[in-house]
Amino acid sequence: MKMITLGKTGITTVQNAFGALPIQRVSTEEAVKLLHRAYEGGMRFFDTARAYSDSEEKLGEAFEGMRDEIYIASKTMAKTPEEFLEQLDTSLHNLRTDHIDLYQFHCVNQCYRPGDGTGMYECMLEARKQGKIRHIGITAHKIEVAMESVRSGLYETMQFPFSYLSGEKELALVKECEKENVGFIAMKGLAGGLIRDAKAAMAFMTQFDNVLPIWGIQKTSELEEWLAFMEHTPEYDADTAAFVEKERTELAMEFCRGCGYCMPCPAGIEINNCARMSLMLRRAPSRAWLTDKWQEEMKKIESCLNCGQCKSKCPYELDTPALLRKNLEDYKKVLAGEVQV
Repeated sequence: MKMITLGKTGITTVQNAFGALPIQRVSTEEAVKLLHRAYEGGMRFFDTARAYSDSEEKLGEAFEGMRDEIYIASKTMAKTPEEFLEQLDTSLHNLRTDHIDLYQFHCVNQCYRPGDGTGMYECMLEARKQGKIRHIGITAHKIEVAMESVRSGLYETMQFPFSYLSGEKELALVKECEKENVGFIAMKGLAGGLIRDAKAAMAFMTQFDNVLPIWGIQKTSELEEWLAFMEHTPEYDADTAAFVEKERTELAMEFCRGCGYCMPCPAGIEINNCARMSLMLRRAPSRAWLTDKWQEEMKKIESCLNCGQCKSKCPYELDTPALLRKNLEDYKKVLAGEVQV
């Protein structure tokens, strides 16, 4: 397992980091066990966010008294200086620390700059001056905003979705980060659950010396798989490359990543699952997707208000209403036995 340095931050850590979004779905006891095992297995970089409900609190519970032995990254979705200060203080309290190693603007729609009138970047500078944060980062889902942020020279890290299903634009972003000495943190390395082969996903990442993948972990079985790659790191060989090319061909279309930024839906549609139901049925066959519950959820698509909110909020600029309708058509064919999964 190689070591990755996150650009000009100087933060150097093993190329397998812990994404702490999923631990908000488990008990504190379970989360602490997972986090301790991750540390024992060699993980040292832990990424969370103020938006991930009690994820920060669970990290604080797990690593109190061990602060200098790990790197903690968190994020703020604040839109005003007042919100920024409040969220930062809350994060510090929850994490039981006096500083955050990497503080990131979370899922931005613009590249915050000094003097832009928002006061947001100035908040980062002041927080760093006070020692509350060590480094300034940014996360994005829109490639244009991400590229602008990297080229601005204002940010030390960029966090962006990146997996073996990524296209040329994402690869260009990785290269631009390397050129500008900006650390690249890869989120959604399993493409929101569409990638089922962890070994291939890990092998793909090893090609890039400046990419630190953060794997969303909720179960011990998931964690142990990533920890196994510490000593036996899969290589991106010819067989893996051929497999990845086959996967890309199968998914050579617009697809929902399941990020959930389109939610909530005024019609009550669970968009982040319903808009990718066809793929989930095909790639992760399970009768669980065909239960009465999911049939009811999919039926809600027929009540779509066509308000366009989901489309306007989608960071990947998908035509979400059309995607929902297509998935409903496919789902009905599966239920009718016209399509086998």
